[in-house]
Amino acid sequence: MGNANWFFMDVIGPVLLLIALIWLVTRRRSKGTDQTTESGTRHVYEEEEQRRRDGTDGL
Repeated sequence: MGNANWFFMDVIGPVLLLIALIWLVTRRRSKGTDQTTESGTRHVYEEEEQRRRDGTDGL
C-alpha cells in the first residue's frame, strides 16, 4: 500500500498539475487578442470622454 501512495504522489500528482496548467494557459490565451482588447479599451475611453463633454458623467 505504501508503494501505491508514492506512485500517486510522484507520478499522478505532477501529471494532474501539468494538465491543469496547460488547460489554464490555453483558456487564458483564447479570451481575445491584444488588438481586440486594445480596441475595446479605446471604445470605453471614448464613451467616457463623450459623457464628460456632455456633462452626464455624474460629477
